[in-house]
Amino acid sequence: MAIFEAEPNRSQAGPMGNSDRRTPAANHSVVGAVMVVGGGIAGMQASLDLADAGYKVYLVEQQSAIGGHMAQLDKTFPTNDCAMCTISPRLVEVGRHPDIELLTDSEVIALEGEAGDFRAQIRTRARYIDLEKCNGCGACAEACPVPVSNDFNLQLDKRRAAFKLYPQATPNAYAIEKRGVAPCRDACPAGQRAQGYIALIREGRLEAGLVAAEDPDDACLRGRLALRGPHH
Repeated sequence: MAIFEAEPNRSQAGPMGNSDRRTPAANHSVVGAVMVVGGGIAGMQASLDLADAGYKVYLVEQQSAIGGHMAQLDKTFPTNDCAMCTISPRLVEVGRHPDIELLTDSEVIALEGEAGDFRAQIRTRARYIDLEKCNGCGACAEACPVPVSNDFNLQLDKRRAAFKLYPQATPNAYAIEKRGVAPCRDACPAGQRAQGYIALIREGRLEAGLVAAEDPDDACLRGRLALRGPHH
């Protein structure tokens, strides 16, 4: 996990320091930065309003994409409007706005200071996929052999450990969910990474499983599996 600290931008602050940010009208300019916690419909709109007013906005979201609970809905009460039709324009605007920085897979772990001068400490979990390089093609999810419960759909179906939260997700990139150390690797005295091989064999992809085990460094792994069987 990565931890970094975000604090207000004071590069344009005048002699009065913090009070300049509280009374921007006196200086005819808006300075400073704002942190918005939660990337749901309210957080997105607040971020857009603040960024359009001239603030640098850090939008913190604990999921791998913004959208919140509204992205899970089909219709909204009482107008019965399409939920995705409502948030899609905001998803695009937030993703493209030059003054909004998305901090996904992140959570606030400490906050200190006072109104107009806060200092926040944020923990960001590893995504295991480079946001700058991922183009959302989905090849990783197709190749991933590990199924997990889909929390976004309230565990009504399965998804792969390599996943995009939902089709219209912003950022438009995949993430990989890892949960501790695989039991097979933890049990192996040589510390070999057998989980990929075992997952492929479990799905009946024998040829792919054999290719995965052809690494010369995995000689110990192949010997152990040949003696004990892939179910171990």
